Amino acid sequence: MQKNNRERNNAPQRPSAAGKGREGRNAGKPQEAAVAQTKAQAKAARDDAALQQEVDRTVEALRRGGLVLYPTDTVWGLGCDATNAEAVERIYRLKRSENKKSMLVLCATADMVVRYVDKAPAIAFEVMELATSPLTAILPGATGLAANLIPDEGTLGVRIPDHAFCQRMLRAFGRPVVSTSANISGEATPARLQEVAREIVDGVDFVVNPRFEGHPTRKASSIIAFGEGGEVKIIRK
Repeated sequence: MQKNNRERNNAPQRPSAAGKGREGRNAGKPQEAAVAQTKAQAKAARDDAALQQEVDRTVEALRRGGLVLYPTDTVWGLGCDATNAEAVERIYRLKRSENKKSMLVLCATADMVVRYVDKAPAIAFEVMELATSPLTAILPGATGLAANLIPDEGTLGVRIPDHAFCQRMLRAFGRPVVSTSANISGEATPARLQEVAREIVDGVDFVVNPRFEGHPTRKASSIIAFGEGGEVKIIRK
């Protein structure tokens, strides 16, 4: 009897059915994770290709002197090549704007800003870099842009957008792009594409797909004016 007990104790233990199930599930987890990662990478690649295609079409319109309706980090904007006076004038006419020379431009980087503003104080760039929400800086010494974009005092409103589509567009275009609200002057500023008046939509040469809207604030940016000597004035919080 003792011998039989010892034989049973020394016999190899067979895994239970529950144990086999757990092992099978655990063995499959790395494979499932790899498949999920592959799918995510493929989707990211498709999304990036679609974004680049939309940027290419937008830049093509800008280079032809066209007007574009595009998403920004704040609200939907009307834009054109900021160095093209005829395109700038088309925006004024489309908006029926009497307050000319009040539009701002978007730049990809501070390096792009200094190519078109030659008297901006260092503090302006420090503030822009530290900003945690969209900030438009009014800077002195505008140069190299369409004359009908620059007011008599020679200043320029500039924003460096934290926005995937805008950044890709600006880097591909290589020059500042006008950014003004997509509305008839005096009317409400549309935060979404579906709020933009038909007259505006019909008056542009290209409308960016709203899938590239990202996560805008849906409100106007803060505005700070900087003097050549470092003076600071808050225009809009």
